[in-house]
Amino acid sequence: MIVDFFFVLFAVMAIGGAAGMVLARNPLASLMYLVMAFFALSGVFVLLDAHFIAVVNLIVYAGAILVLFLFVIMLLNLGRTEKRDLRGPLYRMLAIVGGGAFFGLLLVTLRGGHVTSMAGGMGQETMDAMLRSRGAVGMVADPMFRSYLVPFEITSLLLLVAIVGAIVLARQRAP
Repeated sequence: MIVDFFFVLFAVMAIGGAAGMVLARNPLASLMYLVMAFFALSGVFVLLDAHFIAVVNLIVYAGAILVLFLFVIMLLNLGRTEKRDLRGPLYRMLAIVGGGAFFGLLLVTLRGGHVTSMAGGMGQETMDAMLRSRGAVGMVADPMFRSYLVPFEITSLLLLVAIVGAIVLARQRAP
């Protein structure tokens, strides 16, 4: 009963943080809403007894990556006096169509039963035995560094390119 209450509370906080992040006009406020969403997701992970993933979510995402985002936001807003924004009917229509397409694809995927897990079709007994033998860190590290190493490294390269691009953009505008 109490777990259900906290699940609903964390779910509402995560959805509210995500909506606030998208709808906020100030990039710093948007970043703070993202922090709220990450904390709520960590709460959901704790309720699911995935304590390691909850801590990694807080340390890696809410800690390190959001500090980088804050650095990039502050760097890009240096000396910026004009206000540019992607507003207008064309961008609004593009956002509505893109969001609707994404939501429709999500519904089709969930209704069709094509959702796969990282367990790879293993049963609960097999997962429990592997958890006892390797521990939670080994269970997360093995697929991340064997099966998903290339996407992990591509993500790190994309973050590096974004930071270098922000520095280049900020340097071009400096007096």
